[in-house]
Amino acid sequence: MADQTYDVNNEQGAPMDYKEHEATYSMFLWLTKWGILFNIALLVAMAAGFFMGAGFIGGTLIFIVLMIVAKIIA
Repeated sequence: MADQTYDVNNEQGAPMDYKEHEATYSMFLWLTKWGILFNIALLVAMAAGFFMGAGFIGGTLIFIVLMIVAKIIA
């Protein structure tokens, strides 16, 4: 096996790019929030379209309205 040695100062630790780390985490949270909102709106619109008789057009309109409300609230 290859010798895996690393030159790391134990007192200081590895150098980190905290600005990039925070930007990545912020994007992750944004995508998670909007992914959840998208899925909830889609499920509600599908339920309205299939089970409440709204049909395809009604379900699509409900989805659009729910996404607009989510954008205003969130």
